[in-house]
Amino acid sequence: MTNEPSGPTPRRDRSVSSPVAERAGWDDVDVRAVDTVRLLAADAVQKVGNGHPGTAMSLAPLAYLLFQNVMRHDPDDDQWLGRDRFVLSCGHSSLTLYIQLYLAGYGLELSDLEAYRTWDSVTPGHPEHRHTPGVEITTGPLGQGLAAAVGMAMAARRERGLLDPDAEPGTSPFDHHVYVIASDGDMMEGVTSEASSLAGHQELGHLTVFYDSNHISIEDDTDVSFSEDVPARYAAYGWHVQTVDWTVTGEYVEDVDALLEAVDAAREETGRPSLIMLRTLIGWPAPTKQNTGKAHGSALGEDEIAATKKLLGFDPHVRFAVEEAVLARAREVADRGRRAHAVWDEAYAAWRTAQPRRAALLDRLREQRLPDGWSDTLPVFPADEKGMATRAASGEVLSALAPVLPELWGGSADLAGSNNTTMDGEPSFVPSDRQTKEWKGGPYGRTLHFGIREHAMGAILNGIALQSLTRPYGGTFLTFSDYMRPAVRLAALMKLPVTYVWTHDSIGLGEDGPTHQPVEHLAALRAIPGLDVVRPADANETTACWRAILEHHDRPAGLILSRQNLPVLDRDSGEYAPARDAANGGYVLAEVPDGAVPDVILIATGSEVHLALAARVLLGQDGIAARVVSMPCREWFAARPPDYQDRVLPPSVRARVSVEAAVGQGWREVVGDAGRIVGLEHYGASADYERLYTEFGITAAAITAAAHDSIRDTHRTPRPGGRHPSSAPVAGGTGDRP
Repeated sequence: MTNEPSGPTPRRDRSVSSPVAERAGWDDVDVRAVDTVRLLAADAVQKVGNGHPGTAMSLAPLAYLLFQNVMRHDPDDDQWLGRDRFVLSCGHSSLTLYIQLYLAGYGLELSDLEAYRTWDSVTPGHPEHRHTPGVEITTGPLGQGLAAAVGMAMAARRERGLLDPDAEPGTSPFDHHVYVIASDGDMMEGVTSEASSLAGHQELGHLTVFYDSNHISIEDDTDVSFSEDVPARYAAYGWHVQTVDWTVTGEYVEDVDALLEAVDAAREETGRPSLIMLRTLIGWPAPTKQNTGKAHGSALGEDEIAATKKLLGFDPHVRFAVEEAVLARAREVADRGRRAHAVWDEAYAAWRTAQPRRAALLDRLREQRLPDGWSDTLPVFPADEKGMATRAASGEVLSALAPVLPELWGGSADLAGSNNTTMDGEPSFVPSDRQTKEWKGGPYGRTLHFGIREHAMGAILNGIALQSLTRPYGGTFLTFSDYMRPAVRLAALMKLPVTYVWTHDSIGLGEDGPTHQPVEHLAALRAIPGLDVVRPADANETTACWRAILEHHDRPAGLILSRQNLPVLDRDSGEYAPARDAANGGYVLAEVPDGAVPDVILIATGSEVHLALAARVLLGQDGIAARVVSMPCREWFAARPPDYQDRVLPPSVRARVSVEAAVGQGWREVVGDAGRIVGLEHYGASADYERLYTEFGITAAAITAAAHDSIRDTHRTPRPGGRHPSSAPVAGGTGDRP
């Protein structure tokens, strides 16, 4: 559907310079299409009354060039393996993408642009993955898109190594390019610096970033806060850097040919990622609001839009005008896409014939199907009272899975030895000339080294997962998950199967002290919808939890692991339930004798489960029957049927104690009004972990005392919200910092 203006088509005012696009092969219809893009952006924002028109207007030539001339894509198949990837890192300018998807024929209609930023539309305020055809990634928080694109480029290289490592450069059906449009705001965000530094180190020659340098943000001229030489910074990162300045002549001339020449040079540079800084005027050619903050994040106004339409030769009274010739020209890209797809299909078919085993692997990866018998390789740990740290158990799980799950790969933010994230014997993912004495590998390696870049690691993991073929993981200390939170939230929003290996999970890390001891982090992470927070109690629960995580394909998970050794329970003794029950999220680990109704239920996670078991013994000496529930993942438990949850936590048993070396926030809903929460409502200290647990009252004796209190409260009048923590002294601690 188009809104076709009536009468002869007027042309641009002579005061508005025409694009230089001879090399690009553009004629008057293409120029008209670009101007149509500008005005669709202005009309869409004006109609809804909010949004960001200016960047979409000034980037119209770049976006049109990419979709019409540069990128390999097929509007009939937005999941084509051979497509180039496009990331709009400045997601606030979502119309830059939506209008191209409409013009190219990805299924968007003009009515979708008219419904911009409204309920149930496919054109929300920022692009959302899985919501709109042709959108590769959810972007909005600035910097996340560019950083994730680094992950896309890294994953493309890893997949090339898995599927077609011997093909000459540029000849594999799995070779493709990643294109990014980024803004001044993206360049200011720290995550971009982290990721770009790593991209230069990794020599990602199939990544090209267009930096739209328009010097405008919400607070108007960026000179108030941003004056660095961005091209020099990227050159220092090891990028191939070019500049195209459409203001260089003193007039504003959109030199599309110069831009295309820069794109070609970037594609020829295969040993470095490329930055093309494009100097634009935001909102051009709006007569009074171009090059101002007013064009950035608000509607231009009816008068300004009418004046702009007159300058560009459009009827000022017609909204959402799209001429048939413009739409027909833009839709020609679908034919080019089909032809490119057909050529690719031939190369792909030849590859499948020559590489049947790798083709079978590809089919399995595309289906997100785990291989038959894969779990047979998972380690089973013998009972051991001295125990082992769950971080060490996780490392053994990863090494055991390496031969059977080639799609699983990852590393840590410079903490490999502490996080136990290195699969034994697996090479590093690094350019060959960047190997070190300690870390050997090559461009198709498996062990990732993110450096001390937690924020970028989170975003890069998202980009890897968005490639859809491999399963990434990344590790750091739990307390530093704060650096990752924006990326973790986006992973949950996009339902990406990313695994975070967060070790040093509590005050149990000991001597490093309160800066490294997470206290509020478990509660804060559980507040993220769609994130599984998983804290296993011993080595065999760790195995079971890894298995459950890998069997999920629609969500991220944080695996929370201990530094200190935890007893490995004797699961063959009959006293404890099988570790595989951890996949339920919560299960009865130790039952009361003869299956009687328990007097009290002790609910614990991670390293505190063995304390709950010790408290069970003490309570038994007092004649109190205690059930111990291990609850490694509250999200999994909440997803179980209500009857299962009631069997584990019978509603009739109101005496309950939760035990977790962290703030108690969130546990009241589990323990109820008569329950007690044994936790930590303050920061830690520097000492050995046993001393800390004793000083802060996270002990079997404290749990026992809390159980007695809870039982007593079941005989009192119910008190909504339970007893206030300040009125519930804990043995061995005051609730204040020592």
